[in-house]
Amino acid sequence: MKIQHENEDKRGTFFIDENGERLAELTHFESAPGEMTIDHTEVSPKLRGEGIGEDLVAEAVKFARKDELKIVPTCSYAKKILEEAAEYKDVLA
Repeated sequence: MKIQHENEDKRGTFFIDENGERLAELTHFESAPGEMTIDHTEVSPKLRGEGIGEDLVAEAVKFARKDELKIVPTCSYAKKILEEAAEYKDVLA
């Protein structure tokens, strides 16, 4: 499944869409210069248990690294993933 990204006016969403139905999404916004807050992650019951939430967080990390942003996770799911994975420590604010 392909993760897509839309970004508009300091807000963005990483998502998986299948036949017009959004099955998973992670939303973020610019909370301060050089910072990106992840405020919501949701995965449809159709995809739960497949690691899709972790994939969305990984895409957000790639985006943050590319744009040299620090991540502030206010979403409890994203916060758990980011804080538990040693390879993501460099992007945490």
